[in-house]
Amino acid sequence: MNIACKTPANVADTLSKTTCVAKTNATVWKLVILGILAGIYIAFGAAIATLVATDAAQFVGVGLSKFFIGAVFSVGLMLVVIAGAELFTGNNLMLMSALDGRVPYTRVVYKWIVVYIANFLGSVLMAWLMLNTGLWKGGNFATGITALNIANAKVNLLWGEAFTRAILCNVLVCLAVWMALASNNIVGRIWAIFFPIMTFVALGFEHCIANMYFIPLGILLKGTDAAAASGLNLGNLNWGSMVVNNLIPVTLGNMVGGALVVGLLYWLVYVKPANNK
Repeated sequence: MNIACKTPANVADTLSKTTCVAKTNATVWKLVILGILAGIYIAFGAAIATLVATDAAQFVGVGLSKFFIGAVFSVGLMLVVIAGAELFTGNNLMLMSALDGRVPYTRVVYKWIVVYIANFLGSVLMAWLMLNTGLWKGGNFATGITALNIANAKVNLLWGEAFTRAILCNVLVCLAVWMALASNNIVGRIWAIFFPIMTFVALGFEHCIANMYFIPLGILLKGTDAAAASGLNLGNLNWGSMVVNNLIPVTLGNMVGGALVVGLLYWLVYVKPANNK
């Protein structure tokens, strides 16, 4: 097995000249299908994280429970990167190709919008499917109550909190994608994804696509017995609050973290100097 990996300069060159150009030039139908799949894949990670969050702290304490929640959530990005799908947050790195003059900025933004909408469709579809599994009813609605707690907390974040958590989140997500591209084998890619994703989830950062599953599931559960059993004040848990209080600041923060902190800075360090030689 080849354990060597690409250098950061190699990864930056590949992203700006090949990978991101291909994503930007992909057809809309391809991006829609792969975007829906990415929403579903991230939702799988969110669903297992919700299950683990239900009672892990009772056995291993708060700190270790967050580690385990983050650990299982990482399966979502593993599916996206290794099985193949289009995720808005990872695709923020497409800015590198525009900075390099290889694709128009307008096309990058357009493809971001297409993938974002497709991710939303996949995530909400998964939330609806999970509602209809009835799995949230087990243990006196324990998993359903956890899902409601997660969703309710997210729609009640302050804008500044959501925005800054989102910046830090997508720095780690894009670094996970970056390191996975550096690896030459599947085992290396799995570990490259695991640690950054585990870190962002354990620390409580905000990911807009994951929230497209977490919050809609909570909204759908409002009309069930789990809501009554939770004893929570769910007055602010609705579609409007999801968009205004969470998705807008989190999406903007994710874009700053992925496109500017990772994409722009690495382009300035590795790609621009090479172009000027």
